[in-house]
Amino acid sequence: MKRTKKNKLEYFATVLTVAILFISCADDYKRVGEEAVKPIFPQGVAQNFTLTYTETIDEMSTEDLSNSRVIAVLTSPITEDFDNQDFKYRTFPEGLKVDFFDEKSQKSVITADYGIVYSQTNLIDLQGNVVIESHDGKKLETPQLFYDRANNWIFTEEKFTYTNPEDGTVMDGEGMDFNRDFSFFNAHKTYGLMTLKEKE
Repeated sequence: MKRTKKNKLEYFATVLTVAILFISCADDYKRVGEEAVKPIFPQGVAQNFTLTYTETIDEMSTEDLSNSRVIAVLTSPITEDFDNQDFKYRTFPEGLKVDFFDEKSQKSVITADYGIVYSQTNLIDLQGNVVIESHDGKKLETPQLFYDRANNWIFTEEKFTYTNPEDGTVMDGEGMDFNRDFSFFNAHKTYGLMTLKEKE
């Protein structure tokens, strides 16, 4: 009987010691120097931002605008430039709109609630109510979309709705990739109701 009480007392003392040890190990160390979390601030903030992308067919020797054409116009209420970081990027916290123009100057439009442009990787991440409307009426809606500028390739792993008025089709699915003018389109998984026209 005495041994059982002694064992219980030792067990209780051990548990109490361990509990006190954990309570006394609170991290109240004030971090300074390189180990402190550094606040991240943009190097610049622009309001009512408009950026026009142009390209030239031939190398320009003067400022002659006749040899260049507008390929995209990006507008946003505000943009924050983080090119002062090791991994450079630019954010559009209040959304953005991009007007794309093809070789025939036909306009397609992309809108999103939020965007990040990664300067070093040429990748654009669009988030929240992303909508692409092509010049011929095709429409894609998804919550997130990535655009690889270097390869002119667009992709998502999220759910999407794709409307094609030429065929009279509406397709729902999850995950897709395609080129900028929708001439190549690969849906990873499709579901729901899809209406197809039969060829006569």
